[in-house]
Amino acid sequence: MGSAAERNAEPILRVLRRYVGPGARVLEVAAGAGLHAARFARALPVAAWLPSEPDPACRSRISAYIAEEKPSNVLPPIHLDASQSWEAWGVRPGSMDIIVNINMIHITPVICTEPYAINGQISPQSNVDFDHALRQRNPAWGLRDIAWLQQLAEANGMCLEMMVDMPVNNKCLIFRKQ
Repeated sequence: MGSAAERNAEPILRVLRRYVGPGARVLEVAAGAGLHAARFARALPVAAWLPSEPDPACRSRISAYIAEEKPSNVLPPIHLDASQSWEAWGVRPGSMDIIVNINMIHITPVICTEPYAINGQISPQSNVDFDHALRQRNPAWGLRDIAWLQQLAEANGMCLEMMVDMPVNNKCLIFRKQ
């Protein structure tokens, strides 16, 4: 795994262990190359892990990585474009127990919706610089404000249950369906 993926893997896994129980069905939105999917599936063998990606090249990499790593509880990756309505995802409502999304929200347009802004404030300076660099690459990207994400979640029947500090000023947000 790359340094950011490796650095955050264990802290993310500690959070997942609190929520993933026997028989859990986990959908990973924007699974990238499948590195987290394989690692977390091995560490949580009681769960079925469904990686998704809109990019066919990424889905191929996921399939190859899963074939190499051989976790028995990872399903073949599916096409899922988070910018589309959930009806287009190909996943039946109520068929998943947990939805996981790692390192996507800051590099996607707001419609799809790590470090976050808290009440409009970004800190420390490294995150301010990161936000600026993201917006220079694409004006639709950037750190999202947690208060705004919480409002969006509440408008869609979810509540912010917990915010967990992660390495290097990142955050893990846990939203629960009400």
